Amino acid sequence: MKILYVEDNDDNIYMLEKRLKRAGFTVMIARDGAQGVAMAAAELPDLILMDMGLPVLDGWEATRQIKAAPQTKHIPVIALTANAMTGDKEKAMAAGCDDFDTKPVELPRLLGKIQALVPGEQAS
Repeated sequence: MKILYVEDNDDNIYMLEKRLKRAGFTVMIARDGAQGVAMAAAELPDLILMDMGLPVLDGWEATRQIKAAPQTKHIPVIALTANAMTGDKEKAMAAGCDDFDTKPVELPRLLGKIQALVPGEQAS
């Protein structure tokens, strides 16, 4: 299973990428929202983990663009945010995200959300 992780923080990338790879996933990294939109179209991942606080194009707008494009609209997107405020989950869902999680990421919880959105797909 191929996951696109859109994140600009090196520490977050290092930690989550390593843990997802250890769980058997193929992980691609985009460092800003614009790169995330481009990589989603080029790579067609099985799922996208989208940080909301991104440079160039924030995660809300990047998700809207991914969900507006015919070739990527079917890809599930999980919003990730470190500063979860009241209304952030609703805002993420309104932007087109399929689920929402907070940072720091609790891997078992995130894996459960991934499995719920891509049933039948297992880490290879």
